[in-house]
Amino acid sequence: MSTVIKVENISKQYRLGDVGTGSLAHDFNRSWHKIRGKEDPYLKIGDTNDRTVKGSSDYVWALKDINFEVQQGEVLGIIGRNGAGKSTLLKILSRTTMPTTGNIKIKGRIASLLEVGTGFHPELSGRDNIFLNGAILGMTKREIKSKFDEIVDFAGVERYIDTPVKRYSSGMYVRLAFGVAAHLEPEILIVDEVLAVGDIEFQKKALGKMKDVSEKGGRTVLFVSHNMASMRSLCKKGILMENGKIDEIGLMQNIISKYERSESDIRTMIWRNLEEITDEVYLDSIEIQNGKNEGYFLNTEEIEIKFTVNSQIVLEHVKVGFDLVKDSEIVFRSHQVDNFISSTIQEGVNSFLCTIPAKFLNEGIYDVKPAFNIHCVRTLTKVDYSVVSFEIKNDVSVSPYHEILNHSNHPGKIFPFLKWIEG
Repeated sequence: MSTVIKVENISKQYRLGDVGTGSLAHDFNRSWHKIRGKEDPYLKIGDTNDRTVKGSSDYVWALKDINFEVQQGEVLGIIGRNGAGKSTLLKILSRTTMPTTGNIKIKGRIASLLEVGTGFHPELSGRDNIFLNGAILGMTKREIKSKFDEIVDFAGVERYIDTPVKRYSSGMYVRLAFGVAAHLEPEILIVDEVLAVGDIEFQKKALGKMKDVSEKGGRTVLFVSHNMASMRSLCKKGILMENGKIDEIGLMQNIISKYERSESDIRTMIWRNLEEITDEVYLDSIEIQNGKNEGYFLNTEEIEIKFTVNSQIVLEHVKVGFDLVKDSEIVFRSHQVDNFISSTIQEGVNSFLCTIPAKFLNEGIYDVKPAFNIHCVRTLTKVDYSVVSFEIKNDVSVSPYHEILNHSNHPGKIFPFLKWIEG
């Protein structure tokens, strides 16, 4: 495979609060150094792009010393926290802004979708914008016509194709924009988080299309998203960015694991919030207890999870359990195998302590999603997001051992014996 993108020492500097350098004196100083063949003096100053600190300079490096290569047919995923520099990097690769220093070598036509409406003229109809974008990509009118019906069918906007796009919803806009970018056969397709605007059905179509243009068309895709499941399914190679710099380049799965570990460092081992279970019952807190190490457990240690529930009434026959989620997939569901505690919730504060046995969970980051089965009130109530997480690291001297809970409805699967204590 040949190299289609080569990024060498790319950096991008901005002056906060101003356009350009912000003063005639700075502009003159910069030009004077350039005439004399000397380095730009403002390249020697500037803070790292860390939004968590105030900083001491009016200059900030949105990107600093970025180096990587992309091969033809690769799907490269770029992840990182908000403000890490992902979008700035894509704008430079798309040539919508110039780097302050460094060089980029690109072989082939680029189509980019960086935000809703990229490259579209709001006063023109959807039909006119398809031809306009195709012309910008260097395609002939005949080539665009041959792809026109396919684009409209993919976007699902046939009824509105002769309507000015300024009247489109954001979802319709991005459907048509992605359809144009993906079907007019650029050698390189660059897509930012904009796909999140579309509905689930469209996101699946878009991910499938990007996979097709890479695997079948041999084209290159650069993809930025906060949806780790999409990144896993689409990308083999990944870049993790942090504070405007590349933290690591490697296999996408390894990059995601490192990113999730870094994110878990800022997630607390205790969660407190009033989350409604019913109109009169609230989940008050979840605590991960019994840890001997800072921020993680060894697989040889028991893990205690304490649920605290605050109720305004007495409720009988309440089943308290939880799901464990790893890499966006449920690996254990306590209700599925009768591995919960059934109790009467009293008026006031109630606590339930569950112990996960040692030598059961393998290495990784696990999210806890509480679940309650309340008799005659609601069949099953879950908090839809992961409210607390913990990390398991393997003790290299011990092999994982799984206690098996035989269950006729789930043959061949393994489950832990959970110990529950009512507080």
